[in-house]
Amino acid sequence: MIERFFNKIKQCRRVATRYDKLAANYLAFVKLASIRIW
Repeated sequence: MIERFFNKIKQCRRVATRYDKLAANYLAFVKLASIRIW
């Protein structure tokens, strides 16, 4: 289940390539992507 979740999150290009330099911005986008999936 966890692996499938990360697979779905990696489909978001911004998360997969990690455009954001700051960890806080990256974490915020991961949260947005997970909310969208949920």
